[in-house]
Amino acid sequence: MKKKRVAVLGSGSFGTALSKLLYENGHEVVLWGRDPNVLHAIREERMNHHYLPDVMLPPVAVSDDLEKALEKREVVVFAVPSQAMRSVALAAKPYLSEDVFLVHTAKGLERESGMRMSEVIRDVLAPSLKTRISVLSGPSHAEEVARGLPTTVVVASDDPTVSEVVQGIFFAPSFRVYINQDLLGVELSGSLKNIIALGAGISDGLGFGDNAKAALLTRGLAEIARLGVKLGAHPLTFLGLAGMGDLIVTATSRHSRNWRAGKMLGEGKSLKAALEAIGMVVEGVQTTEAAYHMSLQHTVEMPITSALYAVLFEGLRAEDAVPMLMGRERTDEGHAHLLDIWAKNKQAES
Repeated sequence: MKKKRVAVLGSGSFGTALSKLLYENGHEVVLWGRDPNVLHAIREERMNHHYLPDVMLPPVAVSDDLEKALEKREVVVFAVPSQAMRSVALAAKPYLSEDVFLVHTAKGLERESGMRMSEVIRDVLAPSLKTRISVLSGPSHAEEVARGLPTTVVVASDDPTVSEVVQGIFFAPSFRVYINQDLLGVELSGSLKNIIALGAGISDGLGFGDNAKAALLTRGLAEIARLGVKLGAHPLTFLGLAGMGDLIVTATSRHSRNWRAGKMLGEGKSLKAALEAIGMVVEGVQTTEAAYHMSLQHTVEMPITSALYAVLFEGLRAEDAVPMLMGRERTDEGHAHLLDIWAKNKQAES
């Protein structure tokens, strides 16, 4: 593939890791960020001490000037937190060409609107750019991507040709990229799994053991799929890399901010103390709020999300959320009807 001029927006852990990957793939990369200390260290020491300590970086160009960073860029990667996506897209809008490929990596929903990140970007940018928007998602901790450890992800877009271009840009010996045609499902999977990872951390913090966590992940995936299918996603997306794969890694890894925050909550720390201790964005917190309101709006039963919402925003103690879940009415697992709902959605569309 022809090498591209790429701007990566966001000098946090994942933005830095992807800029390293793209540079090593032979692309001309500029990494944009706001923190002068982080940018200085990357430029002068080839290290991002705050987000990726102990990872030596190649000589990637860095800039805090958005206009210069976006000049003549063919590909722009939005590697910023979900709650910052709108403001960064607005700032970038005057400097984007109409034929640019846009890739985002954020795994969250906009708190106020409940929009997915592709919807936020479309809402901000000209309609002519909307079909060139894609998402890169899946089990991909920045710490491991930056070290070149084997990683497999998916890219999704409304336009298959866009997905193919993005796949070629990112594909590397240690970074395998699959194409998934379900943009809605991939974005929802990446966002909603953070809620369940918070719950898994709480379960571990309370000392509930492996049985409880296995049940939490399984039932959590079921309620993620219920909401996703109701909104039009394909049921099988939630069993793939963007769904089950990302849920497993986020709910079990020491690298996971969501799991770590949940564990601190389970151990008795306040939400404020947990977030301060982590010192980076924990996407699952705001996404829990957005997803809870979406479940009410679309009348989708999401008991784990509801319990976590009560813990995070209504003062319910973590240990008191367990009786809410264990004391629910007896029922079946309820998977079979998801395909029926999806088929009816497709029939209604046609």
